[in-house]
Amino acid sequence: MSVNEKFTAIRKGLLEFLILKIVAADKVYVADMLQRLSATEFATQEGTLYPLLSKMRREGLVDYEWRESEAGPPRKYYKLTDKGTAQLAELDEYWRGINTTIDELGR
Repeated sequence: MSVNEKFTAIRKGLLEFLILKIVAADKVYVADMLQRLSATEFATQEGTLYPLLSKMRREGLVDYEWRESEAGPPRKYYKLTDKGTAQLAELDEYWRGINTTIDELGR
């Protein structure tokens, strides 16, 4: 098993965290999310992102608003809810703790 294969589950688990971070920066359209992720090891497809966003909306972490588009039909722009903002803060803190632990154990 390659290192890349070993990290597949970790990347999948971190995708929700990254989506929260992207959406926290500004109201964002799915194509913008995909583009931001495309240059990273977290590149994904609409078929992965839409179900994740639906799950996150059901959990009350994100919501969306419709905006008119010059290039076709209206688009959904996602934004964080208060619950999403709180979860992002918790995940940020947890991630900092993990990084500290890894750094300390590596010494």
